[in-house]
This record gives sequence, structure tokens and C-alpha cells, in this order.
Amino acid sequence: MRLPLPSAAASAAVAVTAAAAALAVLPGPALAAETPTVSSFTISDPRIKESSGLAASRIHPGVYWTHNDSDDGPYIYAVDSATGRTVARVTLTGIGKPRDVEAISLGPDGQLYVGDIGDNRNGTWDHVWIYRFPEPKQLGDVTVEAAQFTVKYADGARNAEALMVHPVTGRVYIASKDENKGGLYEGPAELTKGSTNVFRRVAAVPWVTDGAFSPDGTRLTLRGYFTARSYPWKDGLPVGEGERVDAPWQGQAESVTYTPDGSTLMFGAEGEGSRVIAVPVASAPSASTSASPQPGAPSGAAPAVEPTGSFGKGALVLAGGLVLVLGAKRLLRRRGA
Repeated sequence: MRLPLPSAAASAAVAVTAAAAALAVLPGPALAAETPTVSSFTISDPRIKESSGLAASRIHPGVYWTHNDSDDGPYIYAVDSATGRTVARVTLTGIGKPRDVEAISLGPDGQLYVGDIGDNRNGTWDHVWIYRFPEPKQLGDVTVEAAQFTVKYADGARNAEALMVHPVTGRVYIASKDENKGGLYEGPAELTKGSTNVFRRVAAVPWVTDGAFSPDGTRLTLRGYFTARSYPWKDGLPVGEGERVDAPWQGQAESVTYTPDGSTLMFGAEGEGSRVIAVPVASAPSASTSASPQPGAPSGAAPAVEPTGSFGKGALVLAGGLVLVLGAKRLLRRRGA
């Protein structure tokens, strides 16, 4: 959903076009994410203009489920990563008219969970919905009846774009999207039809556009426009500040999922002909390494925060763009003098 970027980024947005060329020369793994050992792909279906969620199929190797985020209808698409072509379109029945579908996740029950959880009114709808249906065993255009669940947040309406189903417990989580007070919300042990499912805030999270659990359920990865972080998952909660993930720069960055074997993260974005970029999962640092203070810091002090993945590179790009713009203005003034 095309909402305003966080304020820190919005102030420099005018420089993005001028700085785009600089991306090609910036070093670092975040900009070299596509390697021969992983499989990236381009979504070729012109109907998919606003891919806003990704879920890797468990029964169809190499297939990813996605959807548009609004104004498309009750449709879910299966895309073959080998060709980028759509191999199935599922039409959902038994539900109302979707308002703002933002996320999709596959549960341990073999069912796909679709989050109609975006809020174009900036967190004023008193309820949102989750749709659930079995992952089709055969690929092809099909109509299926989905279960519809009404969702409310215990602390009031929220705008959200990330829905994650834990692959072991089957519990559903939603991450709200707010640069100041984003939260991770835990749903009931089981979703129920015919009554309201209350989601309760269990942790603070940064600006989030999507998230995914690792297939073994031991990690939670959250992404935003500029950052991605992976958190150890223990006792139903993310642990610590997480580790940075070298997510690619994608502009309207909207989605992330793990491959079924957990070895790779797949990052997607909005736009016609959008690219889904595969990034190998790095080994998490040991507890002793992640907890070590920086040189010169007092004993027990928290480590200094480094720019995260592509955010640090993106900040450099934006800064470079500002320099170019300011330089051009000065040159024009001199010529006009």
C-alpha cells in the first residue's frame, strides 16, 4: 500500500532519482544479493501490479503465492519461480469484499492465511479480516470457499501489513505499521468464526511491511522499506534487538518469505514486472558475539547500533542525491549571475 515513508526518509525523497545511479557502485552484500546459488525471479503476470505478500508453497516446489494489495478482488496467485509465470489463480468465495489485502502466510495445517489487515484510513477501521483456505493440491484456476475471521486489536484500531503464522503452533501474529509505536500482536490459540478474534500486543517492532517465520519456527524475520532484521523466537516472543539482514534495495519493498528449506529469504516488491530477490540466510552470530560491547564501552553496555543492511547504503544514496541536487542549484545560480 502506498503510504508515506517514515519521516526521516521522506525528507530526503527528492534525492532518490538523482542518486539511483549510485546504487550500482555501492559495495556490500545487500546489493549483490542475487548469486548463482539462489533463485531470484521476475513476476511476469501483468495482473499482479501490487504484489504485497509472499508465501512459499510446501506441496508445489518452486511456487510462491502472492496477491495484490487493493482494488483487485478476492484473488490469490501462484507464481512459478522457474519461469515467473502465473500457474494458478484462486478466486475466494464465502467472504465479503476485500478492502486492503496486505499479507499471506502458510500454516502448519496446510492452509493459506490471507491478511485483509491494511487500513487506508490510517488505523480507524474498528475491525479487519483474515481469510483461510486449504492450499490447492492441483495448480490451475479454481474457485474455493474460504473461512472469514473478524479481527480486532485489544488496544484499538491499527494499520498493518504483516501477518505471520507460526509453523509449529499455528498461532497467527500481526505486526502493525507505525514508525513511532509499531507492535507485534498475538492472536488467540485458534481463530474462531462467528465471534471477534482479539489480538493482543506482545512486543514492540520497528516499521514493518511484512514478516515471516523460519520453517522450523525458531526465527522471525521482519522487513520494512529500508531495513530487515531477524529475531530469535523463544516462548512466543522475539528475543533482543535481532540481527541485521542484508535485504536488497527495492523501493516499495512489501514482502518476505523463507524458502521451504529455510536456507533462503525471498524479498518482493510492488510494481508491474516486480523482481523477487533471493538472499541466502546467514548464520546468526553467537550470543557472546552479539552481546559484546564496542571497544571503549563500559562493561555491560549495549553494543553500538550499526546501520542496518540496505538502510545504511540507502542513507548514503539519499545523502549523495542531496549533494547532487544542491550542487546543481548552485551551478544554475552562478550561470544566472
